[in-house]
Order: sequence, then structure tokens, then C-alpha cells
Amino acid sequence: MKMVLEIPDDEISAELTRRLDNPARAALEALAAAAYGQNILSLEQVRRLLGLETAWQAKSILSRHGSWPAMSLEDFHQDMAALAALQARA
Repeated sequence: MKMVLEIPDDEISAELTRRLDNPARAALEALAAAAYGQNILSLEQVRRLLGLETAWQAKSILSRHGSWPAMSLEDFHQDMAALAALQARA
């Protein structure tokens, strides 16, 4: 799906472009955080939507948007598996 966000006011558009490194990315992250906060998307779906490699990166973005991820049992098991894999490498 492709979404287009139109900002009709040139002054607002210029200000967003000047103050945000990447306004399109900021909008996508805000959408992902809002959808996560409303239980529309899971943490894994947020990670994929934002093209991130790890759940920790997704959690960081959600945290910046005030949507601290709740930890499900599945999240806990994934974290434990990741920890075990790191310990096996050590």
C-alpha cells in the first residue's frame, strides 16, 4: 500500500522540512506508534512496517512516541531465546 500525505500550506511544509530530518519517516513512525498504542499492530508488525532489524529498535521508537511496548508472553520467550543465543556465542 502506498500512502500520500498532502500538506497544503507551504509555510507548514517548509517548517516541517526544516525542523525534521525526514518528515515522511517521522509520519510513518507516528502512525506505527498510534496503531501499536491502539492494539492494531503488534511489536513485530511495527518492526516490519518500519523496516527495522530488531524488536529493540522498534521498542526504542515506540518509547520515543510514548507508546512503551507491553511485554507479552511471546515477547518474553523471544527475548529469552535471543539471550540464550548470545550466551551460546560467548
